[in-house]
Amino acid sequence: MANGGPVKHGYPHLETVRAAVTALYKRLSYDTVHTFAASVAPADVAFCDTDDLYLGAQRVARELVRHFRLPDARMIVSFREMEHAASVELAAGPEYFIELNDRFRTHRRDIGAALAHEVMHVCLHRLDLSFPGTRDNEILTDTATTYLGAGWLLLDAYREDASSSQKLGYLTPEEFGYVLAKRSLVFGEDPATWFTSPQAYTAYTRGLAQAREDERQPPLTAAGWAGRRRYAKDRRHAQGRVVGTVSGAAPGSASAATSGGASYSFAPDGRGPLRVSFPCPTCRQRIRVPVRGRVRARCGLCRTVLECDT
Repeated sequence: MANGGPVKHGYPHLETVRAAVTALYKRLSYDTVHTFAASVAPADVAFCDTDDLYLGAQRVARELVRHFRLPDARMIVSFREMEHAASVELAAGPEYFIELNDRFRTHRRDIGAALAHEVMHVCLHRLDLSFPGTRDNEILTDTATTYLGAGWLLLDAYREDASSSQKLGYLTPEEFGYVLAKRSLVFGEDPATWFTSPQAYTAYTRGLAQAREDERQPPLTAAGWAGRRRYAKDRRHAQGRVVGTVSGAAPGSASAATSGGASYSFAPDGRGPLRVSFPCPTCRQRIRVPVRGRVRARCGLCRTVLECDT
């Protein structure tokens, strides 16, 4: 929790975030992910200063339990002085004890954000889904919270001005915006009207721009001129390597290196044409298709249909 300190910006955890989205689809399946098409509604997690602190926290926790499909889980919420925003005891259940930072006694509108992250810890624990290491596992938790419909609360808790700052979670504001945008592009949901923080809205628009870039990478037909030109150059080089292999080059030498920063790669099929591998712009699962011009591919994980020019 950044409380008055500097807030990190940009996309330092982007690859881990993308791996987390892929892991969610693999563990939950396409059908289960799509049961979370509706986000937590602002009215359901609203917390007024006049609400009783403990009863209000329990009410919000119950709503998040309901949203994340944990009907047999009961959250017991308390407050104490601590370094982090919150913590949860991951026992066998059905009762889980969540402790919130004493700061939330007077910053009640952000209680929902802190609870969303901790309830997701319980959800991932029950799914037996985790990443190695505390940092990557917390990034997975932030990503899952956001992609499954409650992370807009975490982004909205980000506020920053010349004299103060606050941010919850391990992702940067722009990374929260990126995951929220990826979700919005899948479900057609616009969270922009829910933000009470102007800084959160700005971070979301930046994340949306980054998410749209995923949809404009070659060999997708939506790629820009520069990307298509780079792709054509890499393809010629790869095809030349294949010809060299057929002419007697060492086995395995047909794989082609691509231009720096390219997310696609070429490899010979052995029994057919050259193939290109690239990440699905929705779930980041890698897709492998033949290099033969215009093709339509369907991601087997998230079922996205992709128009490609290979």
